Amino acid sequence: MTETTLAGPTLADFEAAREVVARVVQTTPIENSRHLSEVLGSPVLLKLENLQRTGSYKIRGAYNRLAKLSAEERARGVVAASAGNHAQGVAFAARELGIHATIFMPLGVALPKLQATKSYGADVILRGHTIEELLVAAEEFASATGAIFIPPFDHPDVVAGQGTLGLEIFDEVPDLDTIIVPIGGGGLISGIASALKQKAASLGRTVRVIGVQAANAAAYPPSLVAGHPVDITVGATIADGIAVGRPGALNFAIIRDAVDEVVTVSEDDIAKAMVVLLERAKQVVEAAGAVASAAILAGAISPAAGPTVSLLSGGNIDPLLMQRVISHGLAASDRYLKLRIMLPDRPGQLARTSQIVAEANANVVEVLHTRHGRGLQISQVELEMSIETRGPDHRAEVVSKLREAGYDPIVDE
Repeated sequence: MTETTLAGPTLADFEAAREVVARVVQTTPIENSRHLSEVLGSPVLLKLENLQRTGSYKIRGAYNRLAKLSAEERARGVVAASAGNHAQGVAFAARELGIHATIFMPLGVALPKLQATKSYGADVILRGHTIEELLVAAEEFASATGAIFIPPFDHPDVVAGQGTLGLEIFDEVPDLDTIIVPIGGGGLISGIASALKQKAASLGRTVRVIGVQAANAAAYPPSLVAGHPVDITVGATIADGIAVGRPGALNFAIIRDAVDEVVTVSEDDIAKAMVVLLERAKQVVEAAGAVASAAILAGAISPAAGPTVSLLSGGNIDPLLMQRVISHGLAASDRYLKLRIMLPDRPGQLARTSQIVAEANANVVEVLHTRHGRGLQISQVELEMSIETRGPDHRAEVVSKLREAGYDPIVDE
């Protein structure tokens, strides 16, 4: 492969972009993950782009694009649409370059993302609920005011900026075999894949690039089958940062030729990965940033001959969502058991069931005791228990102990 075989930026473009974004980006750490290495069966490294300035890789593409604007274009200001990370990247880059920025964000945007975007000096307009609605509003604003629209992924300058991350990883892991990258519209992986494939080819090397999408927002698999970008209906997903209904045109052209495989992960897979990264790697990672590691944990990635890098692309997560995700992730990992038991309405029953759970070395974290449940007899109460367990075997043991004691627990799946 040569520098001219892929659409979009050349290797020289990526190298030039690297010099530009070096003014603002940090070289983020890369760490070994013993747990993911054991799961995969070959060495796994975590690239901690969740520790980047503004909390994600997005500052790279945003800054590279804004830095290339002419003086006349800068005077007109910029406008962007984003649920969070692109918004913060554009707002930060605009502040650094002395450009006025207007950002369209959804009505339900998480408060930390809204506050961060405003703190960088951008004017924020709340509009709509989907990225498609935001993009339309931003483009209409650009037409009406003359502001320069900054796309989140489908632009060569944005792709070149994101691809600087690939060059950085190649420097940190010279024997890199595989890299796993989240995919939304495709800006990040198209940049990384193109930069890495061209750099590796110039050295007589090859690198495997695997993309990961949330199953409920996976536009690339059907698009790759069709041979062109297709629209999908995006379902509910906690990975809102990659919930994009149609691939970017330039991004698709690069990904079709430079990405070796695209896999999907479920919501449970993503939640489990976020908990694992928090517990094992001590990293707070947003859902979109955890999908690469989720693919390893879900068994969707084959082992490599050399190191595999799992990219943690962002860490901007609402604490309230993190609380819900942790609970869901623990349940998905069979470490959280919620059950209901019908008990005779007489003294000592609550104490007895709690004792059985304690003797099974499980921990009761919440109890609801009511006489008003639907279907209860007048002489019955319903006990709802939330219990911490150590995994599927321990979970089954707790349920078995209760049944051996004569109870009939109903497990909420």
